[in-house]
Amino acid sequence: MSDIALLPEVRSFIQRQHGHYINGQAVLGNGANSFSVINPATEHVIATVNGATLDQVDAAMQAASAAFQGVWAQTTPMERGQCLNRLADLLEKHNEELAQLETLCSGKTIQLARALEIGSSAQFLRYFAGWATKISGETLNVSLPSFHGEQYSAFTRREPLGVVAGIIPWNFSIMISIWKLAAALTCGCTIVLKPSEFTPLTMLRVAELAKEAGIPDGVINIINGDGRELGSALISHSLCAKVTFTGSVPTGLAVGKAAMDGKLTHVTLELGGKNAAVFLADLSVDKMVEGIIEAGYLNQGQICAAAERFYIPAKLISPVLDALKQRLAGFKIGSPLDESTDMGPLANKAHYDKILKLFAQARSDGSEIIYGAEPLAGAGYFVLPTIIRAHSSKDRLMQEETFGPVGTFLAYDDENELISMINNTPFGLAASVWTNDLGKAMRMIPHIKAGTVWVNMHTFLDPAVPFGGTKSSGIGREFGSAFIEYYTELKSIMIRY
Repeated sequence: MSDIALLPEVRSFIQRQHGHYINGQAVLGNGANSFSVINPATEHVIATVNGATLDQVDAAMQAASAAFQGVWAQTTPMERGQCLNRLADLLEKHNEELAQLETLCSGKTIQLARALEIGSSAQFLRYFAGWATKISGETLNVSLPSFHGEQYSAFTRREPLGVVAGIIPWNFSIMISIWKLAAALTCGCTIVLKPSEFTPLTMLRVAELAKEAGIPDGVINIINGDGRELGSALISHSLCAKVTFTGSVPTGLAVGKAAMDGKLTHVTLELGGKNAAVFLADLSVDKMVEGIIEAGYLNQGQICAAAERFYIPAKLISPVLDALKQRLAGFKIGSPLDESTDMGPLANKAHYDKILKLFAQARSDGSEIIYGAEPLAGAGYFVLPTIIRAHSSKDRLMQEETFGPVGTFLAYDDENELISMINNTPFGLAASVWTNDLGKAMRMIPHIKAGTVWVNMHTFLDPAVPFGGTKSSGIGREFGSAFIEYYTELKSIMIRY
């Protein structure tokens, strides 16, 4: 097959001058600090974006604050939910347009962009919309004594925090933005989003659709530019009530520290992991291979919850790795706009260079490379999916997050060793257990130190199920009803009468 034809509206959009979206209007910004958007499959420049000035950051925050105190505060919860549902309708209507833009910017395969990036985003919007009318406090029975016949009552209410700064990674530029803006808007907050410099275009288009959906000006704002400078400006801004960040552990720690310094700004941090997938001996080799591919190689492994450490029974590891090698060798690697492609490029040059350094380090360390660990010749940031067999849990690639299509495998002899092996990491985002013995899995779950534990599945997220990390993998939760706690302040009211 060959690449799909780009829609005329996609070609038209990428040819525009791009900057920011502030108070319901496209704002071009300053061309003096412009940057290029690179197609990772071709290394060609597809668009130029003007970076924001600090004055424009302030304008976005001021617009969000004015909307928070004005039009959005006057919008009823039901109307907020209706706005999100209309935006979901428009995402579905413009699915192909948005999917093509996402694929051009991130290298995500077009099939994945359509189904997961856009399709899932619409589903999450509808889920959050349902919560808009259900945010509530509670009445409380107090025990204060009555001295002169007076009585007491008390209740609590959930109130929106205010302006939220959302800092977005490059791996799912629409979906993760939607998680954050939907949570904020549902609770009555407004938001300023800072996309990655590698994927700055798609949310500019989504912001236009949000206006078409009836979301008032100033409720959603987008600024683009240098992550360090603009992120710092957002976090330290006097109007910033909350920061929500998804990204690496080192950056997340810096974001959290900056948020706490000075004014104890609320934070939600969804950070990286070195996630484990454990396969018990009752599974067939074929079932293990299917599970490994699902857990570790989707979107070129560029998923924060993807598995990178795989634990295989010693008696089965050789046939499992042989079968996995055969499957990965059959992957079609190429243009993400080709609907038959199994694996596209890494998302950007910086990440590509990082993965190549890890390959070189693995060879230098004497790691056993079963398959891959090589770039593909020609244009684009393509690498082979990789299998590495570890000597011990101390191997570098059993400890360091790769965020790429790199699975590191370790054999085990005793199932009693598994819990300590899974937990032998500073991270705690996710893990999975694969077995036909549900009793064994259920007994393991309470001992696994991770925010999410899957059984016989991996990476799947549902909006009803809270998501977030433990240990160095983050703080706070997204989705479910848990998000409400992180976008509202609990106020207590006591009455004497």
